[in-house]
Amino acid sequence: MADAPPKRPEPSFPSTGPRKCIRVPDITEVPAYALDAFSIPLHYQEDLESVLIPSGLIQARIEKLAEDIFADYDGAMIHMLCCLKGGAGFFSDLIMYLKRCYSRRTPTVPFTFDFIRVSSYKGTESGDVKVTAVGMDFEQLKGKHVLLVEDIVDTGRTMAALLPELQKHGPSTLRVCSLLQKRLDNSANFIVDYLGFSVPNHFVVGYCLDYEEYFRDMDHICLLDTKCLPKYDALAMSYK
Repeated sequence: MADAPPKRPEPSFPSTGPRKCIRVPDITEVPAYALDAFSIPLHYQEDLESVLIPSGLIQARIEKLAEDIFADYDGAMIHMLCCLKGGAGFFSDLIMYLKRCYSRRTPTVPFTFDFIRVSSYKGTESGDVKVTAVGMDFEQLKGKHVLLVEDIVDTGRTMAALLPELQKHGPSTLRVCSLLQKRLDNSANFIVDYLGFSVPNHFVVGYCLDYEEYFRDMDHICLLDTKCLPKYDALAMSYK
């Protein structure tokens, strides 16, 4: 008679609540970094105001997020959901650092993952929330420890709409990891379990964050000069 498979470990989430994040001060408090101090793609140099979060700091923070996730899930297998498109770069780097944490430390498969699309962001303002997640069968979430990975939480209304939809399919646990969360007066006060940076209310681009599909190829997270918006609106229309 075959031996029963070993029981999988369960997460041990801290009772103190979400992990601490890094608060990026408003530019009225502390000026952002000058563009000429960094390597900025030539085709974007005239369209940015400053560098808000340099690439090196982004990577160091993601590495710490991976260590926190590794510690909290305590060997339990995680089913990770990446929100496309903006979350793709963050998700890829988070996976890389998680693999380093798990390497040779657990006898079980550390994580699986899927990709979903959730739309609500139009131009520079958060529009009406419309949850249209595609690309997977939500029934496979039943009984799993699900970690939703997002690039940025704006008002929080998207997450507030999406999470109940995912909960309907019976995950054992459901938590959220986001690289950024904006500080907004009209915020839904959504609490992110694993947050990289709390940022001021400015339109940010770079590191896969876009405006009309541009700026995703930058390594740094930068403040967009709003005077350039008509230029990119026109470019976007020309390709439709």
